[in-house]
Amino acid sequence: MKASRTRVVGTTVATALALALAGCSADGGSDGGPGGGESAELTFWGWAPGYADAVKAFNKTHPGIKVTYQEVQPGAKGGYQKMLNAVQAGNAPCLAQVGFETLPSFAAQGALQDVSQVARQDTADFLPAALHAVSLGDALYGAPVDTAPMALFYNKKLYDSLGLKPPATWTEYREQAKKIHASDPGRYISSPYLNYDYAGLAWQAGASWFGVEGDAWKVDVASEANQKVASYWQGLVDDGVISPAPMYDQAWYTGLGNGKIATVVGAVWQAGVIKGGAKDGAGDWAVAPMPQWEAGGSAVGNAGGSATAVLKGCESAKAAWTFAHWLSTDRATYGDLVTKASLYPASYGLKDLPQLKAKDPYFGGQPIYDVFAQASRNVSTDWTWGPVMTKTTADLDDALGKAWAGKGTFKDALTTTRDKTVAELRNQGLRVAE
Repeated sequence: MKASRTRVVGTTVATALALALAGCSADGGSDGGPGGGESAELTFWGWAPGYADAVKAFNKTHPGIKVTYQEVQPGAKGGYQKMLNAVQAGNAPCLAQVGFETLPSFAAQGALQDVSQVARQDTADFLPAALHAVSLGDALYGAPVDTAPMALFYNKKLYDSLGLKPPATWTEYREQAKKIHASDPGRYISSPYLNYDYAGLAWQAGASWFGVEGDAWKVDVASEANQKVASYWQGLVDDGVISPAPMYDQAWYTGLGNGKIATVVGAVWQAGVIKGGAKDGAGDWAVAPMPQWEAGGSAVGNAGGSATAVLKGCESAKAAWTFAHWLSTDRATYGDLVTKASLYPASYGLKDLPQLKAKDPYFGGQPIYDVFAQASRNVSTDWTWGPVMTKTTADLDDALGKAWAGKGTFKDALTTTRDKTVAELRNQGLRVAE
């Protein structure tokens, strides 16, 4: 990734976030209270595997700062609303796990606190794109923890039994889907993708969901590039090669474990999800680059990435940043997060972690992070998240769910989502480009 291009994209994202705020001022970067050598007590809300142990390790090495970890439901399952409710009630924790895609929504609601003045000396530790994802102009709202480049997880045992190789293109992927289903009517190439998993598929294809024109938001969810992706997956549904098992449902894990679901197109963190939920598939799976729209291509989507955000009202901003920065850069702790949660670091200094070079028995002894290391360099940076992602993804999931079940179309799902998103933006008083 060229630095000049990253700076341009970062400026675009910052401009978009500024539109979202629509006059909501930042905190101004005051350290807000104790930190460093002074005492502070902080609460941290999150859900990632390994975070509880990370907090224990921090407390042992930072006697002046005590962090209490409280596990909450994953963001989309209630965690984010709990955070926003707490900010509104004036009793929010200082720290919270917030996905990059949700930060614009938090910013729009004034739920974040600027820590730029206490963090300035540490910002060079992070990849520019990740840092921009948690920034608004000169304001910084937390420390980026991980990025989420995508690849193809596939059941190598099943593929080998059918004489198949990982598909280089999406055309090959569809052809393989038919062969896999023909070998056993209970076998499917994949299962339905929703919200940010689906966004990663659009991202790779060069589509966008949001953009900025002047001082207005542009909603691109139903654009021609998005319709290209929708048409492709519509074709697989029409072919009858997509499993009815919803992702993350027990039926999905069972299908991954017994070879009935052959692939998952997913982000690096899916490795931990698959290993933890489909133990019967141990040794059968492998990872390959994402299929391409054009032979010889190298484009990659992104599905996730998160930050340790500082929420509005934190009285110990300096101590909060001390913890957030440590969580993202401490080698021993982050190595454990790679093992437990399959996180991929947003920090320059962690790219050579031994855990990222380890051979994974679940994936047949493959050092899977080699695939993601290459993928991370090929993620397009031309993507902007919008300020109403909770509403957008809820509407998208509802419409896509019907399309995956054959009770609607992908084209209509995108059009419906676009219209509802535009209405929500206007309802919140934000300008929308025609």
